[in-house]
Amino acid sequence: MGKVLGDVLGLAAGVAVSPLPVIALIIVLATPRGRVNGLVFTAGWLVGLSGLGAVMLVIGGQGSAGEHGQPADWVGALKLALGVALVLFAVRMWRHRPTDVTQARLPRWMAAIDGFPAVKIFLLALLLSAGNLKNAPLTIAAAASISASGLPAGQQIGALALFVVVASLGLLIPLGVYLVMRERAKGTLANWKEWAARHNIAVMAVLFFVFGLKLLGDGVGVLSS
Repeated sequence: MGKVLGDVLGLAAGVAVSPLPVIALIIVLATPRGRVNGLVFTAGWLVGLSGLGAVMLVIGGQGSAGEHGQPADWVGALKLALGVALVLFAVRMWRHRPTDVTQARLPRWMAAIDGFPAVKIFLLALLLSAGNLKNAPLTIAAAASISASGLPAGQQIGALALFVVVASLGLLIPLGVYLVMRERAKGTLANWKEWAARHNIAVMAVLFFVFGLKLLGDGVGVLSS
């Protein structure tokens, strides 16, 4: 159980450090119904991560554990493929990062968030969690590690729940600041938003590269064992 949690928590930290979802949440919190919309956004995020992880657990099942308790070869191949994809994304993003961070621009779709109804806010969060180019591979890799552990179903669900909570800290912290401080939180959240907007691409590129290498190492280790 300890080894699984070590793998899972590292991947969860990678998901938690996601600038774009944080920026999106801060924009949502600034809407007229900020409290409700913020809770809806966070719920969509949690459902996205939980759903993707649960699907992976079902696909893997107990068959993910190979001989002598080692993960099955397909788990290693999956991590290897995800690692390659993340490294390639990292290189591409780094090459296209703005040389002057003051010129960094947010995606155009973010300008429309102010007018989103609750359903669209929920679906946006769902997409940013389960459909994100960094978060989805890391969530799949974490669920694959859990599935390959051979742990009882209850412990696997518990490990996935822990992953989701840790992976959501990047959103839960600003949401908590807003709920506690309300109007006083606007300045703090605005500063976080500005920093995240300026450094989003560089941060994502570094995270892609670091966790891509980790998954590559994990995949090679499984396939060579």
